[in-house]
Formats: sequence, C-alpha cells, structure tokens
Amino acid sequence: MKQGLPVQQRMIGMRTIALMIVAASGLRLAAAASPALGAGAGPAAACCQTDADVWLVSTRRLPCISAAPAAADLAVERCIDPARGRWERSDLASLTADASRPLLVFIHGNRYEPGEAKSQGLQFVRQAIGCCPTAGPVRTVIFSWPSEQEGLLLRDGRAKYGRAHADGHYLGWFLRHLEPDRPLAIVAYSFGALITLEALEDLVAADAAADAGGWSGRPGRTHLVFIAPAVRCDALAPRGPYRETLAGCDRLTLLINSRDDALRFFPWIDKRVHADALGYVGMPRRWLPGDIEFRATDAAGIVGKNHGLPLYLASPALTRRIATAALAGLGPDAAAAPQP
Repeated sequence: MKQGLPVQQRMIGMRTIALMIVAASGLRLAAAASPALGAGAGPAAACCQTDADVWLVSTRRLPCISAAPAAADLAVERCIDPARGRWERSDLASLTADASRPLLVFIHGNRYEPGEAKSQGLQFVRQAIGCCPTAGPVRTVIFSWPSEQEGLLLRDGRAKYGRAHADGHYLGWFLRHLEPDRPLAIVAYSFGALITLEALEDLVAADAAADAGGWSGRPGRTHLVFIAPAVRCDALAPRGPYRETLAGCDRLTLLINSRDDALRFFPWIDKRVHADALGYVGMPRRWLPGDIEFRATDAAGIVGKNHGLPLYLASPALTRRIATAALAGLGPDAAAAPQP
C-alpha cells in the first residue's frame, strides 16, 4: 500500500493537468467560434450601429499597483466608425462629458488581446442596444485591461487574478470622475467582476475616509451585471470581503454556469481562500439587502462547459437578460420601469 500511494498521487496529478488542458482548450474553442474575438473589425463589428457612442479606457500600459492611485494616466479612445472599427485618441474630460447620458461600462475577461477587447465590446454594444431599444442614448465604455495569455491555465489564472486587483484600483479612479447623478451600469465578465468589486471597494473606502456618502449616497442608479464571475462565492455574503460595495448598488444580476470547466479550478487560484467561484455556485437572495433588485440565472443548459463570453452572447435569451438587466430603468424613467 505504501508503495502504491505515490503512483496514485501521480495519477491524480496527471488527471488534474489533463482537465486543466481541456478547460484551456475550451477557452480557445469558444474564442475561435466567435468572429467577435478576431483582432480589429470583424463581422460582429461591421454590424454595429453607425451612431453607437462607444469609447475605450485602457490600463494595458500602466503598472501593477496595490492601492488606489492619486492619479492614473488612462489611455482613452473614441470609436469614430463602429461599422469599421476605427478609433481615435481622446481624453477623460471628453468621455465624462454630458452627464445626463447613462454610462454603460463593459469589462472583458481573461485572454483578450487589445483588438479582441475592442471587437468584443462592439459586438456587445450592438446586441445589447438591439435587445433594449427603449433604453435611450447610452454611452458605452470598454474597459480594456492587460489580460493577454501568460502560460497555461493555472499559472495564467493566478497572474490575472493578481492583476485584476490592480486594475480594480484604476477602475475606481475612473469612476470617481463621474457625476454622482449619472446613471451607471457595469457589465463584467469573469475576472471583470473582480475588477468591479475592487473598484467599488475603493469608492466605499474613500467615502469612509471622507466621512461622506459620495458613492454610497449617489442619486444616480447603479446596475451590476456579472457574467460567470471569477470571484470567491462568499464575496457578497453578510460577512463577505466585498459586502460594503453593495451600498451604492440598485440592481445586481448574476449569470452563472454550474458546469463551467474553467471556473471549476477557481479554488486553486488563491490558495489562502480556496473558495468556489461565484460564477460556478451562485449565491442566495437572502444575502442581499431587501432594497436591491436581484436576479440569478444558471446558463449551464445553454452555454455548456466552455468558459467564453461569445457563448452567452450567441443566445438571444441570455443577451436579452444581460441587456435588460443593465439598461432597463437606468435613465430618468427608472421609477416607472419594471424589474427585468
């Protein structure tokens, strides 16, 4: 028995590696299956509305940081031709102008090249606005962070897990420049949800330090949509690490996948926590304050085992759920709008 134990351990290790390779292959297959993940302007970008108001905020050239920055040199671009995917440089002041227009922030997940982030964002804009035409004029911001592939699945996941914390600080700095009454929706996929929660945590901490409710008391509505969130499952529990971020939230929508082969390995990403992913097991409604609109959907029956945003956007039902959750009731007619 003692001699057989190392063999058994090696077999388990080999099986784990094999499963990781399968999960990584699923990521590549999901990307290859969607033309929206091609660099530059692909077929999805070509279908985008010509009058879509789309911008890009990029942190790809910024260093990894461990705290909220006093200033951040974010790269800002404006899409001047969504149909052809043409962009021009701009600035933060131009982006944040016209505070009456609701802001929709789209945050991609892991393994996106810069061109892929743009084309995926354009595809999302086209489908989201098409599914929720009553939302009115919306300004969309693609938050592009350095998520290029770095090695195999586990090593790459750990590297991006750390980087997502850093980019949350940059996102928080960006959100501080918004007018308090500006309606805001954040649609975040995979590690994008972690970036979002880190950003909101910075905003709540800034409120506490200033003894004022800047974020928590903002009059503008805030909608969060997390798709297959790569965040610890107890993040928003009553004693969870991101519980305080709910203070400025009006609506939270979760799309999970209980069969996701990539999220299945999330407990190995952070050995100190070793918790399942929120996008894999979900969370109960009772964890949230009663005044927050909440809806959760398990997309496993539609998406399957692969971890890829194009699979969600390929489903009209899921795309409609995402768009409605983000945009319905976001503007001035919020009081009269039904819950999605």
